[in-house]
Amino acid sequence: MKLRELLANLPYLLDTRGDLDTEIAAVTADSKEKTEHALFFCIHGARFDAHDYAAQAVQNGCAALVVERWLPLEVPQVLVSSGRGAMARIAASFYGDPSREMKMVGITGTKGKTTTSYMLKSIVEHAGMKCGLIGTTGNMIGERRVGGSLTTPDPIELQRTLRQMADEGVQVVSMEVSAHAIDMLRLDGMSFEVGCYTNLSQDHLDYFGTMERYFETKKRFFTGDMVKNAAFNADEETSDEIIRGLKVPHITYGICVDADLFARDIEISESGVSFEMRLKGMHERRIDLQMTGMFNVYNALAAAACAMIIGIDAEDIQRGLEAIPSVPGRVEILPTGTPYKVILDYSHSPDALMNILETVRTFTRRRLIALFGCGGDRDQGKRPIMGEIGGRLADFCVLTSDNPRSEDPMAILEAIEEGIKPTGKPYKVIENRTEAIRFALQTAQDGDVIVLAGKGHETYQEINGVKYPFNEKEVVDRLLREMED
Repeated sequence: MKLRELLANLPYLLDTRGDLDTEIAAVTADSKEKTEHALFFCIHGARFDAHDYAAQAVQNGCAALVVERWLPLEVPQVLVSSGRGAMARIAASFYGDPSREMKMVGITGTKGKTTTSYMLKSIVEHAGMKCGLIGTTGNMIGERRVGGSLTTPDPIELQRTLRQMADEGVQVVSMEVSAHAIDMLRLDGMSFEVGCYTNLSQDHLDYFGTMERYFETKKRFFTGDMVKNAAFNADEETSDEIIRGLKVPHITYGICVDADLFARDIEISESGVSFEMRLKGMHERRIDLQMTGMFNVYNALAAAACAMIIGIDAEDIQRGLEAIPSVPGRVEILPTGTPYKVILDYSHSPDALMNILETVRTFTRRRLIALFGCGGDRDQGKRPIMGEIGGRLADFCVLTSDNPRSEDPMAILEAIEEGIKPTGKPYKVIENRTEAIRFALQTAQDGDVIVLAGKGHETYQEINGVKYPFNEKEVVDRLLREMED
């Protein structure tokens, strides 16, 4: 493909230098990657400016550059007003705009994105269609994993993955849309058949600074030109602010207000949730989920709303929702064979921790033991808040490391302690997460429930820039075997 073809209708284009008939065989943002005839994007990030590595990229075979300032290099250059926006648009063009060949469903919100995306995937497949999944736990085509490391991948990886999905006959893509991806223009130029808004609560303020900016970023997903139809959680107070003046068709779902799609007669147990799902004036279905928690009622309604918009009938929605046994790292009850329960959950924000503890409390016969920490180099304001929530809702807390990254783990734990101390609840600080889990397992008794919060599906622990293998399921299994010896 020639460079000039990739620049057709590029909204960020300011000027060009050099031969626009240069043949482009690949697109990349990695200056170390050895790729002949590649187009290299000089992205200016928070820590590094890729303009400084453009010469290395050229040495490694790049034939042209996308830049935000001219560089003294003898290769064709494309000057743009936004390197990130240009990368998203050009990557989509290079891979043939695959999002327009499938029905894209984008799910955004602080919580519930992963579970909702899995529920929708199950519904789509029970309707007889091939589904792709893109999100926090990785990317999937059917049951086959195809890589992925970010909730919403960078534009090149995203478009390459979508191209693979389209080529393999995927008809619907169930995709998590993070606020970071919206803000960094990773989705620029894409087309979504449905956009879904689950909720908003405190998270990622290390990046966005204020809740207002965080919300406005998510709002842009719906108010731009990316979304053709939308579904909103009617019980989320910020939904009205998006719906007001919205020009695309939309429906609402919820429990506590007069929503278009709503749940009634909800029964929550240790083994799942049952509820009556009703679409105003049309039909009703009894849904028996294998996953527990009121939040999973909302996730199921969100998935059902998206499915209805893309034309899936109520019977397939019911079958799809009832078939899914669990989602990796989301209220996942581990098969420990112990007289106490161990539950793995990704909850790493205040609201998520509160939801999982409140849910587990409903079926805990004796003590609820919460093991959690907070990530380093992230929103510091939520640390004492999570400490207070743990102290208020659990009977005993074990404070430990999550992903400390470049921070001192003990400093993070001290910030969590600020919130837990005023509650008066007993707790123990064990920085080493493996030893913390060992302590929780050793102290648990018949009827107790241990909630391991924060890691969920993750299989690593990041410390000082290094990701060490840490699969919490495997850690629990190994520790239990050691305790038997």
